[in-house]
Amino acid sequence: MPPTSRQSEAHRDTGTPPPEQVTVRRYLIDDPVTEITQLLHRAYAPQVEMGLKPLAGRQDDKTTLDRVLNSECFLATIAGEGGRERIVGIILLNEHERVAFPAFFLRPGVSHFAMFGVEPGLQGLGIGRRLLERTEARARELGAQELALSMAEPDTNLRAYYDKRGYRFIEHWQWPYTNYRSCILSKTL
Repeated sequence: MPPTSRQSEAHRDTGTPPPEQVTVRRYLIDDPVTEITQLLHRAYAPQVEMGLKPLAGRQDDKTTLDRVLNSECFLATIAGEGGRERIVGIILLNEHERVAFPAFFLRPGVSHFAMFGVEPGLQGLGIGRRLLERTEARARELGAQELALSMAEPDTNLRAYYDKRGYRFIEHWQWPYTNYRSCILSKTL
């Protein structure tokens, strides 16, 4: 639904983009990895402030690039200064890692996403929803009947976000690089 003129005025007043100005696209090899890493650090800062150590909240550029190249990566962008795209969101689909995976992620018909983040000042504008919808559509194209994720169990606000979107609890999981237990959630596509 297009924004009303009042909504457009509000976006202009706050410097935030109206939802129709957001583009969701695949990662391109010349996209700035440092910009993505910094976005992730900002997006995961609330978990870090809780004393958690999510990988995306502390990873370096090399790790970001490795994760992006070992998955299908989607970016949300808006036009920035001088017409240059500004990356404001990211999500990875079917990331391949060098660690053990939760058993549910390995089931036939299950896709999973990770490293999902939106610029904190732009959260609540539908950018995350658009990234999730694109990821769900791609998972369906790949033949998945379920879309799963891993999230920090102590982050109850994040859990509520996924509960509202139809995700359900599957199992607990401990990643070797985090200091908390994760919840594996999934949604039927």
